[in-house]
Amino acid sequence: MEPIRVAPTSSQADEWALVLTAVGIPNAVEPDAGGWAVLAAANDATRAHAALAAYDDERRTEAPRAPAVREPYPWMSGVALGLLLLWLFSMTGGAAARSPWFEHGALVAGRVLAGEPWRAVTALTLHVDVVHVTGNALAVAVLLPPLVQRFGAGVALVLLLLAGAFGNVLSAMTHDARHAAVGASTAAFGAVGVLVALRLIPREAPTTRKRWTAPVAGVVLLVTLGAARDADLAAHVFGFVAGVLVGFVGGVALRQRPGPAVQWILGLLTAATVALCWRLALRS
Repeated sequence: MEPIRVAPTSSQADEWALVLTAVGIPNAVEPDAGGWAVLAAANDATRAHAALAAYDDERRTEAPRAPAVREPYPWMSGVALGLLLLWLFSMTGGAAARSPWFEHGALVAGRVLAGEPWRAVTALTLHVDVVHVTGNALAVAVLLPPLVQRFGAGVALVLLLLAGAFGNVLSAMTHDARHAAVGASTAAFGAVGVLVALRLIPREAPTTRKRWTAPVAGVVLLVTLGAARDADLAAHVFGFVAGVLVGFVGGVALRQRPGPAVQWILGLLTAATVALCWRLALRS
C-alpha cells in the first residue's frame, strides 16, 4: 500500500478512510512522521484521490448552518411566570376564603362540558393554598426555561397554555360532573410532556440513550409529583398526555425559532387569552 493522504489528526485520517471504505476501496491508517497516513493499494490510488477530492468538494459546497439562537437568560422567563402565579394568588386568595374567583373560575367538570370551556384556562391561575401555589410556581420556574430555549418565550407560553387547558378539558371529561379542581400543575405536567416529545423527535440523528432518557424522566416525575396527598392524578396524567401531543406538533412544525416580533405577538396573545377567559368567567 502507498500513502494517499497524511492527516494531522487520527480523527481526520479515520474520516478519509471511511470515505474510501464507502466507495469500496480497501485502505488502512498508520502513524506517519507528519501525522496519520491513509494508505491504499497502488492500483487504487487514482480512484482514492478522486473520491477524496469529490468529498472535499462536497464539504465546501455544503450550505453553512445558521448558528443556533440562544436566549441570554432563559431562566428569567420561568422565574417571572412563577412570580406571576404567586401574585395572582395574593389577589384571589385560597380556596378556604370561598372568593368569587373560585366560584367563577374553578374547573368544575360538568360546567366545562356544559358550555363554559374558559374554566379550563382560568383554573390554571387559581390555587388552594400557599403550599399549592408555591409548589407550582417552583415547577414552572424549572420547566419553562428549556421550552423558552428551544422555541422562544412567546411560543413556549402558548404551548404551556395549550397543554394545560387541553389537559384540563380531558380531565373534566373523565370526572363526575361535580368534580372541581384548580392549579397550574396540569400545565406543569404539560411542560414535562412537551419536553419528552421534543426528545423523541430526531433533529440531529440522536442516540438511543438520549431519545429515551427524557421519557423515563417524565414518567418518574409523573409518578413522584403526582402521587402527593390530595393530588389530582388524572389532571396530571392528562396534562402530561396533552403536553406530549402539543410538543410533537410544535416540534415538527417549528424546526426553527420564530423571530422576536412573532414571540412578542404570541406572548401578548397568551396574556390576552387568559384575560378574555376571566372576563367570560366573571360574566357567567
